Amino acid sequence: MTIFNVISMLGGLALFLYGMRLMGDGLKQGSSTALKNAMKMVTNNPLMGFALGLCVTGVIQSSSATVVLTAGLVGAGIISVHQCIGIVIGAHLGTTVTGQIIRLLDLDAGGMAWIKFFQPSTLAPLAAILGIIMLMTGDNKVKPKLIGTIAMGFGVLFTGLMSMTSSVSPLSESEVFANLFMGFAGRPFLGFITGLLTALLFHSSASVGILQALSVTGSLTFGSVYAIMLGIYMGDCIITGLMVSIGASANAKRVGCVHIVYCIAKDIVILAGIMLLKQIGILGAGWNDPITSGGIANANTLFNLGAAIVILPFSFIIERISCSVVKCGEEETVSKAEQVAVALNKNLYGSPELALEAALNVIGYISRTAANNVERAFRVIERFDDKIVDEIDVVEDDLDMLTDRVGDYLANLSSLVRIGNETNRLNYFIKCVSEFERIGDLADNIRESAIEMHQKGISFTESARQEINILHSAITEVLDHTHNAFVRQSDNEAHYVEPIEEAIDDIIIIMKSNHYERVRDGSCTVLSGYIFLDILTNLERISDQCANIAVHTISVCDPSIADAEHDYIKNLHMGADEDFNAKYKMYTERYTANIRVLGKNGNAAS
Repeated sequence: MTIFNVISMLGGLALFLYGMRLMGDGLKQGSSTALKNAMKMVTNNPLMGFALGLCVTGVIQSSSATVVLTAGLVGAGIISVHQCIGIVIGAHLGTTVTGQIIRLLDLDAGGMAWIKFFQPSTLAPLAAILGIIMLMTGDNKVKPKLIGTIAMGFGVLFTGLMSMTSSVSPLSESEVFANLFMGFAGRPFLGFITGLLTALLFHSSASVGILQALSVTGSLTFGSVYAIMLGIYMGDCIITGLMVSIGASANAKRVGCVHIVYCIAKDIVILAGIMLLKQIGILGAGWNDPITSGGIANANTLFNLGAAIVILPFSFIIERISCSVVKCGEEETVSKAEQVAVALNKNLYGSPELALEAALNVIGYISRTAANNVERAFRVIERFDDKIVDEIDVVEDDLDMLTDRVGDYLANLSSLVRIGNETNRLNYFIKCVSEFERIGDLADNIRESAIEMHQKGISFTESARQEINILHSAITEVLDHTHNAFVRQSDNEAHYVEPIEEAIDDIIIIMKSNHYERVRDGSCTVLSGYIFLDILTNLERISDQCANIAVHTISVCDPSIADAEHDYIKNLHMGADEDFNAKYKMYTERYTANIRVLGKNGNAAS
């Protein structure tokens, strides 16, 4: 084997690894929505989780990616540690699909032309041709480019694999190389270490693929390969376990622990099974016979399938071990907001749809928390309470922190989102989170007004209090519809917001007019009036923020409005929409009509 063979082998390895990454990235991106829907199907039944892990990994071609995504879902509180165990076990079996694809190297046409289409020497150029056509003619369409990326990755993978196999074929005549692998058969520990080091450099599928490429030399036997494969499993579990544990929450770390414990148990079960089968003579005949690429793929599949069958019924033991190793620490004493922020797990970046789902949950919490702060603000206007005032201040700090976290999370995610629908949702979330955060700021402004009222001994007249109570009900309803519209992505809920916002504007106009009448008849002071008007301004702005969120929601549900939001609102206010008119009339009767308009003579004033 010359230096030129080595260069060719390393170049083939580079193409092989790049092809796997290209194909895997395309598959993950293209299946992001399906992946999110599949993860929602997880139940407490380990068999269901196992089937899900098997299918997901079979699609995205990476057990590490599946485990990382699972850790992200557990960290986000979407699934539990118990539910993830079956997924992790299924992922190990699902990753063997790659080896079964690579075994096409062994396919012999035997003179039949149609079989030649399935040989790598034909599949690779066909996939590359399809890929480049889709990439160059797809324009800005997402699906053609995804198909092109996957096909190109497939073509590059097999091109690299064929380059590797051709460059190592001279080793079939090397006595040194043959003796090296014969030595592994007699010293399984060396084979284990070799496999472990290989997996630390490349992931398990690539490591098994390299073994399959080397099988063309005829020097590999089952006796020399099994220990290398056990080492590959262990090396891969170390890398993935560390990947999901660094800087993660306790539950996410438990997923890493589950992965490592399962890999250790899997190696023990496989080794025990091999020794037993060898002892009773089943493996004796083929122990030292050359093993093909297909034989390695089959051994890899059978190893993982057998281990899964044996270990899955005892998954509860793995859960107990992981919970014993990773105990709850400071995480239980942190604020609720910090616990919610944990859901923004970067491990979910591998599936943008799941990452967006995590962001949706956190922004939904921000929405509800901001609305609760508005409610607290109304309470301190009605009756001052130092404890509630302090709560508003603390919650406002939490809202600012969560908004910053969501903003950073979405900014980092934006470079990974390429599908049109996901891009629209990402932009929608960025717009809405700032609107919700502004609602929290406005509630804090009302808190400051309440403090000023308390310090200066100011109180409102009974008629002003009654008006504020009616406005309170309208603000509560508009906040509820806004929250529901966002978390449910419901345009039906969103269509209720603008009519209430218009009714609130009418209420505030009347309240301001009534305030001037009270000032005129002397029942209200100028100083209290400044605070009253300031509170009304903040409440009006809260309803305006809700209207903005509602229009953003409608735009996501109906893309035709996305570039014409201003015209859409203008048409509503011109009476062009019957549904809007009916809802506006309903809210006018429910709220605006209940406020008495004070006359110039002040005879309706308290």
